Amino acid sequence: MRMSKEAALFALTRFGMGAAPGEVAAIAADPRAWVLERLEHPSVPAELSGLPDHATTLRRMEEIKKAQKANPELGKDEMRRLFVTEAAARIRAGVTSPSPVVERLVRFWSNHFTVSAQRHNVAPIIGAFEREAIRPQVLGHFHDMLRAVVRHPAMLGYLDNAQSIGPNSPAGQKQRKGLNENLAREILELHTLGVDGGYGQADVEAFAGILTGWTIDPAGGFFRYVPNRHEPGPKRLLGQVFDGGEMEAERALLILSREKSTARFVATKLARHFAADEPPPALIDALARTFLDTDGDLLAVTRLLVMRGETWSQPLAKLRSPDDLVIAALRLTGAESGEDADRRLVQSLNLLGQPVWSAPSPAGWTDRAEGWMAPEALMLRLEWLKALADRKGKGFTPAQAEQVIAAGPATRQALSGAGGPEGLFLLLASREFQRR
Repeated sequence: MRMSKEAALFALTRFGMGAAPGEVAAIAADPRAWVLERLEHPSVPAELSGLPDHATTLRRMEEIKKAQKANPELGKDEMRRLFVTEAAARIRAGVTSPSPVVERLVRFWSNHFTVSAQRHNVAPIIGAFEREAIRPQVLGHFHDMLRAVVRHPAMLGYLDNAQSIGPNSPAGQKQRKGLNENLAREILELHTLGVDGGYGQADVEAFAGILTGWTIDPAGGFFRYVPNRHEPGPKRLLGQVFDGGEMEAERALLILSREKSTARFVATKLARHFAADEPPPALIDALARTFLDTDGDLLAVTRLLVMRGETWSQPLAKLRSPDDLVIAALRLTGAESGEDADRRLVQSLNLLGQPVWSAPSPAGWTDRAEGWMAPEALMLRLEWLKALADRKGKGFTPAQAEQVIAAGPATRQALSGAGGPEGLFLLLASREFQRR
C-alpha cells in the first residue's frame, strides 16, 4: 500500500495533469477519493468560455472565402489567430483546471478521435470540435460520443465524408462522383473495432455507402443529411443488412459501439494510457467487461480504472508526452498571460514535436514511450526546460521538489543544495518528473 504522500503524487501525476504547489497536502488523506470526486463533479475551465462554436466559425470562413475573390489577403490572419487562441486556451485549461482528471480524459478521447489541423480547412474549428463533441461526453456513453464525433463538421471535413456521394444516388448519377471511404475506414480501424476487429474491405465499402448523405450545410455551417447523395439499396455491414436512408448510419454507429471488439479495443487503449505501455491483461479484461455490461458507460469504465489495483501498482514509468510535460511544468511554475504568452505556449509544443491538434495521421499521437525518445527530441526537451527554469527559477529551493515528485536517491543527491534556476532545472529534467 502506498503511503499517503506517495499516493497523492501518484494520483496527481497518473490521473491528473501533474502536481501544483500545495496539491499533495490537500489530497493526501485519500488520493483515490480525490480522483473519484473529480469524476463525479467535473467542471468546465473558465479559459474555455467565450470561444466561438463551429457554425459561427464556418460561416465566417465562408464570408472570408467570398471576400478573398476581390482581396486574396483578406482574413488570412484572422483564422490563424483564432487557432492560436483556441490552442492556448486548451493548454491553460490543463494548467489551471480544478478537474485535471477530466482534462486528461479530454486529451485521451480527443486523441482517440483525432481531427488534425494539418487539414487547413478544419483547423479553425478543431477547438470547437473538442468542446462540443468530446468534452461533454467523456463521462457519458461511448455511443453518444461516437455519434457526436461522426456528425461534427470537423470530422466530416477532416475525413472527407462531406464530399462522399453514393454513385447510384441522384447526385452521384448527375455529378459522376463516388464514395470516399476515409471516414468509414477510420471509424472501423481507429475508433471502434480496431485493425484486428473482424471486418474486411467489403465492410468498409458498405459502411462508406451507409454514411453517404451525412455532410455539412455550407450556408449554416452545421451537420445536415442530404437524401439525394445517399447510396440507395441494401448494404451489408458485419453480416447485417442496412437499407433505410439517414437511419442506416445511426443504426450502424449504435451496433459498432456495442461490439465486443470495440470494448476490447477501447479498454486496451485506456489501460495503456492510464497504467503502462504494456498494460496488465487482467485490467484490460475487466475494463472491456464493464464497457459491455454498462452499454459503454464511460464513467463506470473510468471509475473501475481508478479502483483497480493494477492501475495503482504500475510504476510511474510512462514517458510524458510534450503536452503532458509542458502542462506539468506550468502547473508547478505558473503560466503567463497575454497574446504573446499564448503564442509562446503554442510555439513550445511546436518546438517539442507535438503541435496542438496536429497529429500526423488519423491514428493520433503515440501513447508509447518510444515515440518520444529520439535523441533530438530529448535534447529539445532539456533546452525548453532550461529556458523555463531560467525564467521561473528565482527563489526555488530543493524542498519544493517534494511537492511534485517522489525523488529517488540520485535525484535527491542532485538537488541537494541546488537552488534557484539550477535547482528547478534539475527537478524538471529528473527522471521522476519526466515520467507519469
